[in-house]
Amino acid sequence: MTSQPSTFDLNKHTARLLMSEPFFAALSRRINKRKSTAIPTAGVRVTDDGHFEMLYNPAFFEDLTDVQRAGVLKHEFYHLVFEHVTGRLPEAGMSKMWNIATDLAINSHLVGELPEQCCMPGQGPFVELPLGKSAEYYFAEIKKQQDENEGDGEGGSGEPGDGEGDSSGMGDSFDDHSGWGEGQGAAQDIAKERLKDSVKKAAEEAQKANSWGSVSGECRREIIERISTRVDWRKVLRYFIKTSQRANKTRTVKRLNKRYPYIHAGSRVKRQARIAISIDQSGSVDDGMLSAFFSELNKLAELAEFTVIPFDTEVAEDHIYTWKRGENRKWERVRYGGTDFNPPTKYVNANGFDGHIVLTDLCASKPIASKCQRMWMTTKQYAARPYFATTERIIAID
Repeated sequence: MTSQPSTFDLNKHTARLLMSEPFFAALSRRINKRKSTAIPTAGVRVTDDGHFEMLYNPAFFEDLTDVQRAGVLKHEFYHLVFEHVTGRLPEAGMSKMWNIATDLAINSHLVGELPEQCCMPGQGPFVELPLGKSAEYYFAEIKKQQDENEGDGEGGSGEPGDGEGDSSGMGDSFDDHSGWGEGQGAAQDIAKERLKDSVKKAAEEAQKANSWGSVSGECRREIIERISTRVDWRKVLRYFIKTSQRANKTRTVKRLNKRYPYIHAGSRVKRQARIAISIDQSGSVDDGMLSAFFSELNKLAELAEFTVIPFDTEVAEDHIYTWKRGENRKWERVRYGGTDFNPPTKYVNANGFDGHIVLTDLCASKPIASKCQRMWMTTKQYAARPYFATTERIIAID
């Protein structure tokens, strides 16, 4: 007598299983889940059109408890969040060891929530491995252990890490990773952008609900770091300069006046941007940061001409100069005092600039309003913790 195929439909249970998991529930809604008997358990992959899909064997899920079902869902979603499916691979590429390493990294956050056959740090063949490490850490440790076993004459017939004839005694991933090699090229790039958007929206929903469920603080920080927009500062500066441009009109008889031809002279429009770069030279800005600022300005000089305004608690007017387009200059320090953003702002306001960029560590009080658009540039460290709140753009440079 043949057994009847399972009718378990994961889609009907997902909302209930993730009721106390705002982040994973929001992410789940954006990922298609499809039954498949082609895999023994579950797995995630990128489809040919650049979407993410979770395949699951209904018979496998039917035999699990609710806690384990939710745990497997979170396990698969963690693979997506931590980019295991979209290119985060060791130099050697996909291997059984990498599969196990990624599972160990994820399962550290799912203790007591998964089927018994899962790979878990601190248990079974991984008893000596600590919880809470990265996939790269576990990969290195597993490889080291396998190399030691082979050195003791316990190796199998397969190549190290290929999963064939492996004698490490470490078992294998409980879920399916075979789809990780699919959806290459454009589909992979599209999938990365879609995933980033989905994770960002899920994080926003969790923040709004004021709960991330079981997502640990460490995972939360890593998720936020992964979805944080990495801005190409050159593109930002090009846009800043372009939007700062104003039109200077001059009359010329060489150009026909379209409204009053041959009666009034025409006009020639010359578009240019007067950009001010205020450089904080206070004592809190060390020489290394000052050198980094000038390095970025040498790159900016490829795009436009600008006026450099050194300052600390006041503007060093005798050291103001125009940095010509294409010039290269060495960094210099002309001030060592405190920091006050009002003097350079007043100088820029009084001299009719179209845009104002302030290079600083942001360690001073919020300044007066600027008459032209103003942007702040600092290091990643200070951009993450600005001294004052502002709606003006803050750009972090490396």
